[in-house]
Amino acid sequence: MAMHFIFSDTAVLLFDFWSVHSPAGMALSVLVLLLLAVLYEGIKVGKAKLLNQVLVNLPTSISQQTIAETDGDSAGSDSFPVGRTHHRWYLCHFGQSLIHVIQVVIGYFIMLAVMSYNTWIFLGVVLGSAVGYYLAYPLLSTA
Repeated sequence: MAMHFIFSDTAVLLFDFWSVHSPAGMALSVLVLLLLAVLYEGIKVGKAKLLNQVLVNLPTSISQQTIAETDGDSAGSDSFPVGRTHHRWYLCHFGQSLIHVIQVVIGYFIMLAVMSYNTWIFLGVVLGSAVGYYLAYPLLSTA
């Protein structure tokens, strides 16, 4: 295997069954990896937005809420019970962990595809990353 970038319409990407032997197959593979790169950027921005929403919606500190409830200061009906708050926090954390695992897996797939040293694949990933960032970044600033 060549350890430098080459322009070729043949490559084996990620798995043995993803073997490309024609220009049309290479174009389709580049498109798939471009979309994977767009998805990766979308997940990255979505994860940041989700974290921001969780931090805004959850109480300032679960431990501070526990102290306040033991002192008897939080008799208001608008606050969540401690058990429910902990459960909600763990569900949010579990969801964020799953999203992180998906992001890491997609990132490694993209990295391994680029390590085929095929210039077309590399350019598709770079273009997909740029398009994904361009499309997803404005979502961070919207409320």
